[in-house]
Amino acid sequence: MKVKKGFYYRFIKRPQDFLLSLIALVVLSPVILTIAILVRIKLGKPIIFNQERPGLNERVFKMYKFRTMTDEKDKNGELLPDSVRLTKFGRFLRSTSMDELPELWNIVRGDMSIVGPRPLLIQYLSLYNEVQKRRHDVRPGLTGYAQINGRNAISWEDKFFLDVEYVDKLSFVGDWKIIFLTIKKVFTREGISSDTSATMEPFRGSKESVKL
Repeated sequence: MKVKKGFYYRFIKRPQDFLLSLIALVVLSPVILTIAILVRIKLGKPIIFNQERPGLNERVFKMYKFRTMTDEKDKNGELLPDSVRLTKFGRFLRSTSMDELPELWNIVRGDMSIVGPRPLLIQYLSLYNEVQKRRHDVRPGLTGYAQINGRNAISWEDKFFLDVEYVDKLSFVGDWKIIFLTIKKVFTREGISSDTSATMEPFRGSKESVKL
């Protein structure tokens, strides 16, 4: 079932995203430049990490973030675990969400929205049940309903439930509430990691179908 796209979604949300993200890029340009220099000094090249992610209607785009991990490998040439490669500086960038500032460019381009379900890995597409797939009925977001309700500290099932709930209840007031609560979460640095991982465990599919 596709989301019923109302006036706000069809006529206001995208222009609002474009204008706000463009303003943010200009205002935050000194911060972005400073972070880029620090990433180059502390973590080396490349400064920007990019990865293909599925967006609106599962269309694949290239998402940009500041690099937060080293490329350290074991004796077999395999990358070390995230917990080892994630440096103190990288943890700081993630805890303050400053690693995600380059995604403002994705919003300007129309790949993403300021608010929406977070863009996840392409390999997860085949693991979603029919309800979870509805998270792709809208553009993915820089922040979202799941981010203000636990972020990486909640289960995948709970996260997807919140994503679909956002899709069903999408509104102007709801988006701005999420934006303000996200700012609060950034300052309190809540939900950065799961209970058992430095970031978030891979999604391996739901044990049961989710019904809403």
